[in-house]
Amino acid sequence: MSIEIQKPAAGAQKVTLDIEGMTCAACVRRIEKGLLKVPGILDANVNLATEKAQVTYDAQETGVEQMVKKVEALGYKATPEQQAAPSQQQLMLNVTGMTCAACAMRIEKGLKKVPGVLDASVNLATEKAQVTYNAQETGVEQMVKKVEALGYGAAPVEDVQPSVESAGLSPADLLKQEEEHSQRKAREIRHKRNLLILGVVLAIPVAILGMFFMNRFPGENILLLVLTTPIWLVVGWDFHKGALKNLRHFSANMDTLVSLGSTTAYVMSVVATFAPQLVGHMTFYDTTALIIVLIFLGKYLEARARGQTSEAIKKLAGLQPRVAHVVRDGMEVDVPVEQVRVNDLLVVKPGEKIPVDGMVVTGSSAVDESMITGESLPVEKTEGDNLIGATINQRGLLRMRASKVGADTVLAHIIRLTEQAQGSKAPIQRIADTISGIFVPVVLVIAVFTFVGWLIALTTFQTETMQLMSSLSGGSMMMMRDPVISSIVAAVSVLVVACPCALGLATPTAIIVGTGKGAEKGILIKGGESLERAQSIQNVLLDKTGTITEGKPSLTDVVAVMGLKEQDILRLAASAEQGSEHPLAAAIVEGAKERGITLTALQEFTALVGRGIKAVVEGRTVLIGTRRLLEEHQISYESVASQVEGMEQQGKTAMLVAVDGATVGVVGVADTVKADSAAAIQQLHAENIDVWMITGDNKRTARAIAAQVGIPEERVLAEVLPEDKANQVKRLQESGRVIAFAGDGINDAPALVQADVGIAMGTGTDIAMEAADITLVKGNLRSVATALSLSKATMRTIKQNLFWAFAYNSVLIPVMILSPLIPFLNEQAPIFAAAAMALSSVTVVTNSLRLRRFQK
Repeated sequence: MSIEIQKPAAGAQKVTLDIEGMTCAACVRRIEKGLLKVPGILDANVNLATEKAQVTYDAQETGVEQMVKKVEALGYKATPEQQAAPSQQQLMLNVTGMTCAACAMRIEKGLKKVPGVLDASVNLATEKAQVTYNAQETGVEQMVKKVEALGYGAAPVEDVQPSVESAGLSPADLLKQEEEHSQRKAREIRHKRNLLILGVVLAIPVAILGMFFMNRFPGENILLLVLTTPIWLVVGWDFHKGALKNLRHFSANMDTLVSLGSTTAYVMSVVATFAPQLVGHMTFYDTTALIIVLIFLGKYLEARARGQTSEAIKKLAGLQPRVAHVVRDGMEVDVPVEQVRVNDLLVVKPGEKIPVDGMVVTGSSAVDESMITGESLPVEKTEGDNLIGATINQRGLLRMRASKVGADTVLAHIIRLTEQAQGSKAPIQRIADTISGIFVPVVLVIAVFTFVGWLIALTTFQTETMQLMSSLSGGSMMMMRDPVISSIVAAVSVLVVACPCALGLATPTAIIVGTGKGAEKGILIKGGESLERAQSIQNVLLDKTGTITEGKPSLTDVVAVMGLKEQDILRLAASAEQGSEHPLAAAIVEGAKERGITLTALQEFTALVGRGIKAVVEGRTVLIGTRRLLEEHQISYESVASQVEGMEQQGKTAMLVAVDGATVGVVGVADTVKADSAAAIQQLHAENIDVWMITGDNKRTARAIAAQVGIPEERVLAEVLPEDKANQVKRLQESGRVIAFAGDGINDAPALVQADVGIAMGTGTDIAMEAADITLVKGNLRSVATALSLSKATMRTIKQNLFWAFAYNSVLIPVMILSPLIPFLNEQAPIFAAAAMALSSVTVVTNSLRLRRFQK
């Protein structure tokens, strides 16, 4: 039984959009809500960190164009990133113009409202939107228009392959795409750097004059106006543009807060310069300049840090060589790797990377697979062995036959799963999304109440307020400014300090770094939901064959009774097992051939699941299997009972052989325990995780294997039929346990699905990696503990980020409301607010980047 990829329901499609213009979590929420209002959109998931929107939609009702129009109508820019062919319509858009999570949410919701769009997820960090859609109902044009209608830019990234199984780009195409994206981001960062330099150069004299030489010489205010205006207009233009765009769509985001706060201070200063009789002589040019420069500095540092979060994808794509040596018409020619075709004969020289997946035709060598599997030791390869593209041929000349190329290679699968994981959301992010959707409007209301409250306090209760402020300042409170001015300063401080960006970046940046680090170690985590579930795992259920053991059993014992010779027993048993595909049967057949025994033709064959086989060989009825099989046929096995028990106590699988109704012998097969299984299970125990083993072997054999690796007898589930593995998982779950199931992908699909976290063990070439929550490319049992530890570390980082984001806003907004009462803030409150806001999102991204140092 093999693991199959689950295809989406008929008509349900997905698309990813790149969103531009998001600045905070409020943008994310707004775009999500907007997309969800589009008829036909089933789900919308906007990600501030990756700047993408993943949209699930009914293609019979909406399309990409409608999604893009919706996002654009909300004031953002959306671009479909990829477009899949009719069997799996997925689109990835590059979205420009997003500035915060509110933008991402707005685009995501706008896309979900496009008829035919089934799902959308906008990722602020990568500036992409992933959209799933029905091509019969909508297309790229509709999605792009929807994003543009929301006020953002959108453009499709690349088309992908038509089939579900091969949907995606080749590593070479992905590398080109990532390089183009990196170049675009580099240009953007250089532009921000140049504006920042301009702002700093002008802000320094403004700050010095405003703080230390206020009204010291004639024309000072005119000079401050000349220096501040370029900062307000040029450096702050992106904030003002974003605010105006949102105003046209009756929405608000981080740009609104910054623009409104800085513009209020600027206008007050201009009025004080030319009409002091209206507001007095006090100017706030330094406040205007420093608000914009400090927040712009924060956005610049954030952009640089966010660029480092997605380095894993670029590194993975860069593993594949650019050129392959292909033998065509008897001549060796160099061709770009993307032109290699299936069944091409390739030459791989010592020290070179293997260009694509394939099989060794001639030659032998040691291959370094660490970059794909995380296995540090080189793997010996000889004729008939499989090769993984992007691994390194260390020595020896190899000739190989290409079997998987382009988007079908293991590397392409890894990259695709990593990209999908990085664009996903963890359930814990729903809290941040909910808050970000209302955050900016609530802050605007708070700012209005702050202004009104202080205006009333400083006019109606001026004497009492002055006494309170004087007592708080120890009697050193300066002369009270005009009540209107003081109230405006407090309100501006509230506007500037509020930061929805940290809310929007808290979860996605950690997921991007965590899943990228996992990919580097050969651990493929499906997404945020899998990460969140994995952190709670306290019980791991391990399939014995292929997980704890090598999965390559070999014949060890042959016992004959009833006067027959061992070679006769083995000939009959091996001949009968020729009809079976079970690994134990293969071990018996291979063992007979190694002993030089000639097998006879199989006349009849019946597989008896969980019990053994029944066959007719040389005109004789042969039964091979368990005690239960012989008991069903009322055949006694007392003559070999002691031999069977002896083999089982050694951890071997003993199979009874009966011919024509009588027991004639026993064959023993042993599956070697993996060298690292005991250490890996000990590591899981050290993490306070209970380890269980499940197997179809009898209890005595199962307990013998468990004892070798340190699994307690009471946690051994033996004699479990393949179809009952999922039921055993369910039984443990019903007892209140959170279960991770690890299997090699053979007969394990139902159990992988039933488990809270399914972990597929394998190279990725023999199983469908999409079937499990976590795939361990190498199948190294130690990676189970590493995967769970990485999940816990990532979720711990997410919680730290969310705590910081909530704590920051919960503490500093009240502080700024009360800033007129705080002596060291007072007039400088907006400047402190700007510095704090600049620090908040940078702190979240920097904290996420610490995951790159994860080493377990």
